[in-house]
Amino acid sequence: MSTAERENLTTAEITRSVVKSYVSFNKLSAEGLVAIVQEVHNTLERLSAGAPEPEPRPEPAVPIEASVTDEYLICLEDGKKYKSLKRHLAAHYKMTPQQYRDKWGLPPSYPMVAPNYSATRAMLARRAAGVNE
Repeated sequence: MSTAERENLTTAEITRSVVKSYVSFNKLSAEGLVAIVQEVHNTLERLSAGAPEPEPRPEPAVPIEASVTDEYLICLEDGKKYKSLKRHLAAHYKMTPQQYRDKWGLPPSYPMVAPNYSATRAMLARRAAGVNE
């Protein structure tokens, strides 16, 4: 059978061929035969429909490059400024930092806390622990 002929086969013809081949090597009851015909036909229909179109990546509220500053992070979901994104993402969008990074195609190193805020908190923690800088 040539490629052109294979392309013109209908789902019913392909189903018949697959089931005929299966039945020649397996014993089936009448109910089993009906079930296998339906299953093969439904599977071929799904396959012939093709893969669903991938969802386009949403447009961020601000350019990704501009979303990290020393003083704050700008949320790509709503364009607002935050010192820490983790709580905001969980409360408003029910997202984890990893889901946020995946959605926007961000690297694992993308910060969830503004750099200066993180440095200030680290300094305060060291002072509270009695560690001198």
